Amino acid sequence: MSAKFRMGTDLAKYIQELGYRNELGYQTFLYSNDADIRKVFMFIVDKLPKETVEAQEETLGASILLQRAIASTLARQLSSPWAPSYLKENGITWRGIPPCWQREGASSLCHFHSCRITKPFRTGDITKKIPKELRFYYTKILPVVTNQTLQHNDTAPSVIEENAIEYTQQQEWESEWNQSGLGSRLSEEEYRARKKERIKKKITDQLRQDRQRGGTTAGSSLSLDLQQMISSISGRASTTTKTKGSRFTHTEKLLFAKDEEKVISEVGTGEGPRTKTEEELQKEREVEVGDLREELNNLVSRLESVDMDMRKFTAGIQQMEEEIGNQGRINKEKEEGFIVKKRTLDLLPDAENNITKLQAVVDNSGQRLINLANQWEKHRAPLIEQYRDLKDLTSKKESEAHKMLEEIKEFRKKMKEVADEARNKEELQKQLTSEYERMTKDVNRLAYTKRITEIVANIKKQKKEIDKVLVDTRAVQKEINQLSGKLDRQFTVTDELIFRDAKKDEAVKKAYRYLAALHENCELLIKTVEETGLIMREIRELEDQIESESHKKVLSNLEKISADFQQMKKENAAMLAKLKGKS
Repeated sequence: MSAKFRMGTDLAKYIQELGYRNELGYQTFLYSNDADIRKVFMFIVDKLPKETVEAQEETLGASILLQRAIASTLARQLSSPWAPSYLKENGITWRGIPPCWQREGASSLCHFHSCRITKPFRTGDITKKIPKELRFYYTKILPVVTNQTLQHNDTAPSVIEENAIEYTQQQEWESEWNQSGLGSRLSEEEYRARKKERIKKKITDQLRQDRQRGGTTAGSSLSLDLQQMISSISGRASTTTKTKGSRFTHTEKLLFAKDEEKVISEVGTGEGPRTKTEEELQKEREVEVGDLREELNNLVSRLESVDMDMRKFTAGIQQMEEEIGNQGRINKEKEEGFIVKKRTLDLLPDAENNITKLQAVVDNSGQRLINLANQWEKHRAPLIEQYRDLKDLTSKKESEAHKMLEEIKEFRKKMKEVADEARNKEELQKQLTSEYERMTKDVNRLAYTKRITEIVANIKKQKKEIDKVLVDTRAVQKEINQLSGKLDRQFTVTDELIFRDAKKDEAVKKAYRYLAALHENCELLIKTVEETGLIMREIRELEDQIESESHKKVLSNLEKISADFQQMKKENAAMLAKLKGKS
């Protein structure tokens, strides 16, 4: 029995892995039912492979075609002679060039050869204004980058080289600016101008030293060349630096200008400069540095004092603004009080007449308030009645809506049940049609077709009957809703009519009570009818379940289960006896 149990559980597990959705376990095989076993067999038969499908997959499958293509290419390569990788034949004729032997993957390579190209400089900077001549040169005269190279293959290397040079220059300038430019506390333009002045001074010093070494033979020509070079450098510096410098930069420029004038005069006249000792130069530098430090300290102290004065002035301004705002508010309040007092003082000369006038105004305002209260009461009473009526209607509508929702839920449940039944029947129809297609059509084909057509006809009839039942239930529900609505409306109308007369006559009061009791009794009757209907439906469902369970052979299965249980007990006792004997 244990082996049977294991075999049943394994079979149920394998069939569920294939995709079987109904309930399945070892009991379906050990204590079988005809309907359940038939469903399992039909599912397994559907999962069996078909010969036609295998043939189509063998002829049209993508994997088989790929394997065949791989096999054909391998066979072709094995049959062809071996050649090294740098002697692969290019079988494509491109632009009239015949196929040739070449290195694999090296058909479009070329040497890295760059040439100097020119491109617009800093045209994307909005703050920089480009002169008209330079703009005309960039737009009209300067050729395109692709036309500046002799060969087309040199365009990309040239652009890469130019970008690399520009990038390195930019990196060098940034490193220089971060190291020494920021420490000088100058702007970028001033730092550039100062650097140009230093270069210009170095050039003049170098030329002066060369002249002293070479003699005074070429004094005039050298002075002219030197003046042209200095003028060109100063012109460039003037075009690039147009900002106002500090006092230190101006003093430095004046010193450099004096040195240049001296050098030019010395070169032009041929006289040599008066040399100074290192001690004198060091003393002069120390004196200049001391003077500049004193000026710097004085300026810093003055700036600090000015900053303190500015802070004091801003604080005083804020205090004055606050005081002005407070005074403005106080003035407004005093003006309002002054206007009130002025009006009261204007009324004092004729006090008695003014008092009588004010008393009349007060009386008139009180009478107006009383009239308004009466008018509001007149409008309020019908509004309250209308509100109560609307509240009653909404409560009735809510009760009706609640009832309708319950009925809709019941109908949805019924529709789901009917839809499930229809799906099951459709699945049975599909299974039957699939069985018919699989069966051999040589023997008793007419009998099978007749059976299938009869089954299909029965299913269609059942479906039509189900649709008719649904239509009938919907029509009955509509009639029930209409009748219930009519009853509610009639009850409300009669209730209102009798309630109006019930205040005057006692007989009408009794009739009103009887009407309410009748309405309650009718509601109880309707509820009892609905409950009886539900009970009858449940009884039918239970009878159907009893019939279905009777078809399942429950008693015989119970007898089998009890017999198997006794057998399992015997096997367990035998196993225990064996274990005790071994021990």
